[in-house]
Amino acid sequence: MNMLSESLGKSERLQRSLPVLDWGRRYDRDQLSGDLTAALIVTIMLIPQSLAYALLAGLPAEVGLYASILPLVFYALFGTSRALAVGPVAVVSLMTASALAPLELQTLSEYTTAAAVLALLSGLILLGMGILRLGVVANFLSHPVIAGFITASGILIAASQLKHILGVTAHGHTLPEVLTSIWHELPNLNWPTLIIGVAALSFLFWVRKGMARVLVSKLGFEPGLAATIARVGPVFAIVGTTLVTWLLNLPGAGVKVVGEVPTGLPPLGLPTIDFALLGALVGPAVLISVIGYVESVSVAQTLAAKRKQRIEPNQELIALGASNVSSALSGGYPVTGGFARSVVNFDAGARTPAAGAFTAVGLLLAALTLTPLLYFLPKATLAATIIVAVLSLVDLSILTRSWGYSRADFLAVLTTIMLTLLVGVEVGVAAGVGVSLLLFIWKTSRPHVAEVGLVPGSQHFRNINRHKVLTDPSFVTLRIDESLYFANARRMEDLIQARVLQNRDELKHVILMFSAVNEVDFSALESLEAINQRLKDMGITMHLSEVKGPVMDRLIRSHFLEEMTGQIFLSQYEAFERLKRVSKEQIAEPSAA
Repeated sequence: MNMLSESLGKSERLQRSLPVLDWGRRYDRDQLSGDLTAALIVTIMLIPQSLAYALLAGLPAEVGLYASILPLVFYALFGTSRALAVGPVAVVSLMTASALAPLELQTLSEYTTAAAVLALLSGLILLGMGILRLGVVANFLSHPVIAGFITASGILIAASQLKHILGVTAHGHTLPEVLTSIWHELPNLNWPTLIIGVAALSFLFWVRKGMARVLVSKLGFEPGLAATIARVGPVFAIVGTTLVTWLLNLPGAGVKVVGEVPTGLPPLGLPTIDFALLGALVGPAVLISVIGYVESVSVAQTLAAKRKQRIEPNQELIALGASNVSSALSGGYPVTGGFARSVVNFDAGARTPAAGAFTAVGLLLAALTLTPLLYFLPKATLAATIIVAVLSLVDLSILTRSWGYSRADFLAVLTTIMLTLLVGVEVGVAAGVGVSLLLFIWKTSRPHVAEVGLVPGSQHFRNINRHKVLTDPSFVTLRIDESLYFANARRMEDLIQARVLQNRDELKHVILMFSAVNEVDFSALESLEAINQRLKDMGITMHLSEVKGPVMDRLIRSHFLEEMTGQIFLSQYEAFERLKRVSKEQIAEPSAA
């Protein structure tokens, strides 16, 4: 029996580590049909996306295809989301370009190698976090910071692609640098490129906003099919502009095209490791890993909830880590789960991660057969594809919404947006995290402490300044609405001291209501000891009520409970009734609201 239990336990652990063993043994024909349909649609969508994002990262177009093949296979093996599609995404592509730009690499080969090393580092960091079950680290990136960073990144990416729409050469990694460079290059504007770029932009915006509606109302398509066709709209833009560029020989008129894209399998092998390069890329790799993980898990959780499924965040670290390592070994660059392609994958009927593996096969066939057809693809069309995709990420309403709700969150959002745009992506997100943590410490260092009384006819206690409650002049109850630690321990001492001095002659007892206290660190323990001694010297007894189990476990391990002058009450109502009976004063009149 023990051997059977041990065998079952090993099987469960293996399935947790390799989720494919779980869903794979139940794979059926219906799931295969849905996965193949989704793979076909996502493959069509990913070909232009992969090329565009590689150019955004400053890499040859084919690198985008390479980064979209093996990562999909490895995510299918290790991932827990049934619909997440892994590959190059806009934000990570921008961060890759930002990370590699300061290295002053001399050749395109060195740049491509450095991008693969960055993917390798990111993968190893994610794998390490997964093994140590450190998915919680991502919680330090608050939603306002992430929203601000993605909004700023969307603006920065869109601005950086304007040079391709205008047909000029411009540089820069911050918004002022990019816009200044483009302004100086405007006299060199290429009109054929501008016409293609504007036409592609207009078409893609119409595809996103109105194509599905026209297909349904004018041509009688089913809404689901119409939406799917609209999502692969960039393919129509690519085919159309490529044909026009070829027929009119527009490269001769100065229109920049993708040019020759190598045909063949992705190059397999470990990128050349240089320790100086590793040292320069560790910091950016950490940021790319954490931000990519947060973006991926957010998408995966949203899609899983729609089908009443669940994902395992720590296993997602392993899956994304393996995907990035495989990208590095196949000539790619950092990847993560993308929102747009995952939604398309979900809506197109993907039932299992096998859809990603089938998509990888489709992209592999494209890399082997279709790349010669991309020679005359205008870079302006790819830039238009990127601009339309990233502008959907821009949400400036986060500023007004955070301002109305929390000034602290507004400051975190504003700091992240401004520094990302004006200084750079790494500084922006790091500053956003730093501001969030500082604001958290500031807020928790000023805990809300309310004097409470008994609501008549109940056992509930509420703030005496907000409700009509019963109190007793011989004792006071202070509800501490925050965990106690080094940053707020001294303030707690001051607040209690100030309240005691208000009616020192009548006061006999102080009750600290701990219902909202989840933690008491050593500094706070020393403050409690000081408060107890100070009240004792004044002839006042200190009590605690509603102390949570984990907090009590800590207090028991100290000498505080032995030295405390009063008692610990299970409930605040019990403390109120017990001390009221020993009080010689009459119950006070209900306080004014």
